[in-house]
Amino acid sequence: MRTSIQSKLKRIVIKIGSRVLTADDGGLDTAFLDSLAIEIAKLREKGSEVVVVSSGAIAAGICNLGLEQRPKTIPQKQATAAVGQSKLIQAYEEAFSLHDLKVAQILLTGDDLANRLRFLNARATLDALFAYGVVPVINENDTVVVEEIKFGDNDNLSALVTSLVEASLLIILTDIDGYYDADPRTDANAHLVPLVRTITRSVERAAAGSGSSVGTGGMATKIAAAKRAGRYGVSTLIINGRKPGTLARALAGEEVGTLFLPSAESLNRRKHWIAYTLRPKGKVFVDTGALVALSRHGKSLLPSGVARVEGDFGRGCCVRVCGLDGTEFARGIVDYSRQEIEKILGCKSRDIEKLLGYRYGDEIIHRDNLVIL
Repeated sequence: MRTSIQSKLKRIVIKIGSRVLTADDGGLDTAFLDSLAIEIAKLREKGSEVVVVSSGAIAAGICNLGLEQRPKTIPQKQATAAVGQSKLIQAYEEAFSLHDLKVAQILLTGDDLANRLRFLNARATLDALFAYGVVPVINENDTVVVEEIKFGDNDNLSALVTSLVEASLLIILTDIDGYYDADPRTDANAHLVPLVRTITRSVERAAAGSGSSVGTGGMATKIAAAKRAGRYGVSTLIINGRKPGTLARALAGEEVGTLFLPSAESLNRRKHWIAYTLRPKGKVFVDTGALVALSRHGKSLLPSGVARVEGDFGRGCCVRVCGLDGTEFARGIVDYSRQEIEKILGCKSRDIEKLLGYRYGDEIIHRDNLVIL
């Protein structure tokens, strides 16, 4: 199984957590960065392109400022990231230059990828960097990010970048050996699971827990990232980046860490963007007939199937599509605003123009802009 995946490595996303990048003295682990550069250089020689999604800016800033603990407030975190970001990319440049590799820093916010034009601009920039032979180092722009536009953690960001660059594999480097059926830090009977074919609710429950003191994500966020990458048709490998040689062994096809296989039904890049990158602005509740037509028969959502709406959204916004019981089962981009939908819900499509005085189309959400979750 591992060998067959290794043969398809045209483009790889490697996500590196703060715990992996942080040395015992609290500074950046330059020995790890040197070993990472060696492995990426080997991949480049084999024809693979690599994107690094790197945590560590706040951790580097904490060390540089001499703070005793992680900052609590958003302004403090932003200031610490501003101090640490330059130190972080400098460490990458110094380590990678020893192996004739150039790096480029790219800072993103959720708003950058949710905006379709900026999403396409980011993709074009990354394609140009690949053409120049540069290794992109991507991080969330902690110096300006606020709660409404933040990715939440770099595990989530790595899954979105996987779609952005059309990668064939996501590798998440963390400080434990992989996914366990229980928390190995508190349960002596926890067992490492080498292969996960399907991410079920029981898998997600077993992964629930808190992160480390220098990072923001625990195993739960890594499972969520694997699930999102899987919906794009990409496998995810979670391995221990703190153990020397683990990445090299994984790339050689050895059974280390946990491999998550992709979903049986993958999404194209646009639908993956709708499902996981856009932030829903409201809810559209549909009746039972519409729920069946959408989820089982691939139909578009018509006004006749809408029962009610919530939220303040305009035409072209992303919304949650829910059944009458409030359970979200889909997301989509609406062709009409909330105010317009309230005037035409329950009616036939042929009556839209009569009720509004104009018509954009027959659908509230066209099936090409609808993703079943």
